[in-house]
Amino acid sequence: MPGPTVDSGGDRNASASIPAADGRTGRRDHRGGPADIPHAAPFPTATVAILGSLAALGPLTTDLYLPALPELTADLHSTAPAAQLTLTASMLGMALGQLLFGPLSDRTGRRRPLLVGLALYTAASLLCALAGSLPVLVAGRALQGAAGSAGLVIARAIVRDRLEGVGMIRFLATMGLISGLAPILAPVAGAQLLHVTDWRGTFLALVVLGALLTAGAALGIRETLPAEQRHGDGPGTTVRAIGGLLRDRRFLGYLLTSTFAFGALFAYVGGSSVVLQDVYEISPQLYSLVFAVNSLVLLGATQLNGRVLVQRFPGPVLLLSALGVATAAGLAVVLCTTVWDTGLAGVWPALAVLMGAMGVILPNANGQALTMAPHAAGSASALLGTGTFLCGSVVAPLSSLGGHPSATVLGAVVLGCALLALASFLPLRR
Repeated sequence: MPGPTVDSGGDRNASASIPAADGRTGRRDHRGGPADIPHAAPFPTATVAILGSLAALGPLTTDLYLPALPELTADLHSTAPAAQLTLTASMLGMALGQLLFGPLSDRTGRRRPLLVGLALYTAASLLCALAGSLPVLVAGRALQGAAGSAGLVIARAIVRDRLEGVGMIRFLATMGLISGLAPILAPVAGAQLLHVTDWRGTFLALVVLGALLTAGAALGIRETLPAEQRHGDGPGTTVRAIGGLLRDRRFLGYLLTSTFAFGALFAYVGGSSVVLQDVYEISPQLYSLVFAVNSLVLLGATQLNGRVLVQRFPGPVLLLSALGVATAAGLAVVLCTTVWDTGLAGVWPALAVLMGAMGVILPNANGQALTMAPHAAGSASALLGTGTFLCGSVVAPLSSLGGHPSATVLGAVVLGCALLALASFLPLRR
């Protein structure tokens, strides 16, 4: 359920100015380059809808089937830890797919890899719907995640091709808002689908979504990267840029902070369905409500961060405070299940507080990382995306360690990830 991450909350001294709303050229930034460039005309309304839907493809793929996870487990005669591999496979596919489709679109243009990715996504969703065994479903989810990552990466690249300055910032904020709404609506829609179909129907819904997006992109997305601006140097240039970023101590620190924070978020996403439904015996419909409320907290905190907090406090101060809150939330889940035995009445609020902290940590950590890479923003973005989904693919199934879901283990994983994020950030304060 990755939320929006466009309100960077980065160091406000990193740039001398923000361009005027009309796109006029402003002052130069601290590196001597132009701080803002006139941007292209706005996208047509249909294109805006398509790009926003592409931004939401990741959380829709992750969250739509979550209410059906217990039913899926029983139908395929599997166990909760094994069934959660379907979530791990999807996240791993999204992680690796970004490294493929991002550089590929720089070399060949945006349309072709986007259309290929969306077509593969549709086919992979159908494979998931027809899967007769868990290994086939896991393979289908891996392909689905990898193919769907084309929409996530290329949608941002298309916006960057056409818009500059404040126009780009506003458009990316709109995409972030849509992708933030997706995890709120997806589990609710998934739970309602279970009234009329089984778990396979949730994947058939993704088949329909993939087909609609493929048709929409074919009809509504034009090529935005001219041939003369494409990179013909091959993958070697990308590898060198990534290597340079990983040798930058400050970039690496913010990258690890973001990655481990996403680990806490994905532990919640991957474990909450089986923990809340199996341990606390709530219905899929009530689970979707809990998930939606927590997603609203995440979305609200993200918007509060972008509109208010970053105007009043430096990004590092916000990061340190929010990391402390996330650590306390993870500890609270552990205590509520081991010492106080509060049941859902204590665990739910603690998880909601965790989501609020994530709404501040993630945009600020990502924004600080991107300010460390002014000349390699694309590679930096790919590393951030890949790192988070790789971490998510590892931690998502951990809440069922021992063969059965456990709220205590879920809290321990969240607490561990929060502590690792805090440990990654603290050296940057010196």
